Amino acid sequence: MKPGNRTFDVSEFLLLGLSEQQGQQPLLFGIFLGMYLVTVVGNVVIILAIGSDPHLHTPMYFFLATFSLTDLCLSSTTVPRMLVNIQAHRRTITYTGCLSQIYFFLWFIGLDVFLLAVMAYDRLLAICYPLHYTLVMNPKCCILLVVMSLILAHSYSLTHTLLLAQLSFCTDNIIPHFFCELLHLLKLSCSNTYANQCVLIYWGGALTILIPLLIIISYVRIVAAIVNVPSATGKWKAFSTCGSHLSAVCLFYVSAIGVYFIPSTADSASKDRIAAVMYAVVTPMLNPFIYSLRNKDMKNALGRLLSRRAMIFP
Repeated sequence: MKPGNRTFDVSEFLLLGLSEQQGQQPLLFGIFLGMYLVTVVGNVVIILAIGSDPHLHTPMYFFLATFSLTDLCLSSTTVPRMLVNIQAHRRTITYTGCLSQIYFFLWFIGLDVFLLAVMAYDRLLAICYPLHYTLVMNPKCCILLVVMSLILAHSYSLTHTLLLAQLSFCTDNIIPHFFCELLHLLKLSCSNTYANQCVLIYWGGALTILIPLLIIISYVRIVAAIVNVPSATGKWKAFSTCGSHLSAVCLFYVSAIGVYFIPSTADSASKDRIAAVMYAVVTPMLNPFIYSLRNKDMKNALGRLLSRRAMIFP
């Protein structure tokens, strides 16, 4: 639509949430409050266990602590706002608040993806090049990899947000979602979204095709190296250090594929909401359990952390 034909620019958006049935709101509030509390406690405990245990001051657990912090921030960009809206019986969000939510949501989503790639690279070096691992993966390199991930994720988020800020939104301000989701906002715009779509395709290809491809290549090499390990104990130990990370990768990408690769249907809004709940809420909640239950070192560290807390607060 040409600028001269616009009716007005909206100052706020209406979030329909997960359900429009008023009778279901208390149930949804209870479920998502519980999930968010589990997410917060689980990820904070992982961070505290790694930070307080000298045995876990290694590159693998440094990346895991950073990943847990990112998951905590990712969940915090959407769930608290949804809980407030349900409790206050208010579904509106300001234009500025919507852009801010998109910016931080995309930043943490992008950071999750890049950190998964960094963690795969770490495992590749540890298993395929053990003699050079400590030399290559030194503290300076670890910090550099995290900073690079932050910068790339920030570029991804900022590019989308700046392009989105150039668009006009006219009479239709209804978002059939529980947070400001980029694809739905592009559908609502009455401006030309060609540049946004191009950036979405290029960045989306990098995050959903290129990064997973690099992770797959890393694991092909890792499996090939593990197969050549002579002892069964050595093979099991190598697989155990990779199993948790591989589970997190599969959980994240299987849920994300539900948004970007499953063909749209007449009721695509429901499908999008379910998929978004999986990768934005459920995945950050489950990752602490994936890494703690499948990792002997993490279980021991958690046990020591809880024992110290029990001594302090008998």
